Amino acid sequence: MEIGIHSTALTRKRKTGVEEYSYQLIKSLLKLPEAKHHQFILYLPDKLNYKQIYVFDEFKTLAKSNLKIEKLKWKFPMWTQIRLSSEFVFRKPDIFFSPAHTLPLIHPENSIVTIHGLEYEHYPYYYSFWKRQYLKFTTLYALKYSKKIIAVSENTKNDLVELYDTDPQKISVIYHGVKRPVWKRNLTRNYVGHPYILFIGRIELKKNIFGLISAFYFLKKKYNIPHKLILIGPKGYGWSKIYTMKEYKSMNSEIEFKGYVKERKKWELLKNADVFVLPSFYEGFGMPILEAQISGIPVITSNISSMPEIAGKGAVFVDPHNIYSIAEGIYSVISSEGLRKQLIEEGKKNAKKFSWNISAKKTFEVLTEVF
Repeated sequence: MEIGIHSTALTRKRKTGVEEYSYQLIKSLLKLPEAKHHQFILYLPDKLNYKQIYVFDEFKTLAKSNLKIEKLKWKFPMWTQIRLSSEFVFRKPDIFFSPAHTLPLIHPENSIVTIHGLEYEHYPYYYSFWKRQYLKFTTLYALKYSKKIIAVSENTKNDLVELYDTDPQKISVIYHGVKRPVWKRNLTRNYVGHPYILFIGRIELKKNIFGLISAFYFLKKKYNIPHKLILIGPKGYGWSKIYTMKEYKSMNSEIEFKGYVKERKKWELLKNADVFVLPSFYEGFGMPILEAQISGIPVITSNISSMPEIAGKGAVFVDPHNIYSIAEGIYSVISSEGLRKQLIEEGKKNAKKFSWNISAKKTFEVLTEVF
């Protein structure tokens, strides 16, 4: 069979969230022993020379006879809906897989799409008007015309059923994997010179950065903790409002926004954090939770959406709408070595359940069963 895959994530040097999922899953799919019996076509925009894809070491061994890179020229917006659709007018693969929520307007009958979450339905005010309309249209279109849907959590599946009346039999829940870090060198306990609380994710309103900074302010005032707060991740919707917070202005020497950091730097910051905090209002999955757990760092995260499902027993759960709940959750961990050790042990156990190889095998089963 010919299996076509929407692969724009492979051209992006800086990958977060959906891009990282797409990259790791495609890579793992192509490594499956059963994959050698099928022809894979990776559809890419021509912004980069296709040979540059092999800059990634993992793909150097994947350029086999059953792998084809289809570079589609297009200089305008909506590459997926217009350029990829036009490709399918003349030639369709047997199966088409989109690891994101978008399905081309013209597509093969046997199409599968991954839906990552419906944040925009639960928290519409954290999106621009046009972004909400686009997300809703593309998601509903994918739900209607895809043969199968992959949801990245039971929470996402439940949302699709309850909010969009999707047939649950059409949805397969397949979790992300988690990348196993390889430490390049021995790391000291306080890598940045002082104890710190760590957040990883887009710096935007829906991640509840307001609540996290307010909780940190409370911890400083009530308990005089020696920690700093480090946030790593690119800027997202509403980021500029965060810098106007009075709590941030009064403590900006104690809070570091590091922006997007390279992989090695990210893992070093994770390895040496006292605690990882993700107090998001909604997560379709929550990959940083697993990255913290596999790094041996205690996790504090929200008690809503998919976060309890993904974190398992390896986290303290807090109410993201209550800054005192977030603050006391953090303090309970940094003030108790016993709780800290328990969370680390449970977190490592939990993270072992998630594997990109397992994700790829289950995804491959969904792809091949529709044909």
